[in-house]
Amino acid sequence: MSTTDQTQSTGKYNAKWQERFNFFEAYGAPNDPNFKAGLKSLPGVRKKLLINLNVIAYFFGPIYFFVLGLWKKGLALIGVMLAINALVILTCTLLGTDVPYALGTGLTVAYSLMYALTVNYSYYLKEVKGEQGWNPFKGMRL
Repeated sequence: MSTTDQTQSTGKYNAKWQERFNFFEAYGAPNDPNFKAGLKSLPGVRKKLLINLNVIAYFFGPIYFFVLGLWKKGLALIGVMLAINALVILTCTLLGTDVPYALGTGLTVAYSLMYALTVNYSYYLKEVKGEQGWNPFKGMRL
């Protein structure tokens, strides 16, 4: 029995997660050339967004990672955010300015996208492949 069949037969996952898992099983990781070709073959923007982006993770990133059991990757992403924020604050302090509002807003959107774009493949790795590492960007296009 293949991994795809196991995913479909368990009934543990809803239709969205099954579709995502089946896509990753067929086309590989987001950094795989087959992945890009597979995305192009999907009908409509909605299906492409279903595979690439997770709206719940965009709005509730750290919480959603912990709910899914991706706590290691969630902590790693929080560490990345803290490091970037420390660098921005240090730079602005050395320049004698406040952090610009636009920069703060842009970083917030970037952090949310970081969660939204990594959660689907990370959850696939955990549930289907049994990999539970610290690297939230494993298999991602950078």
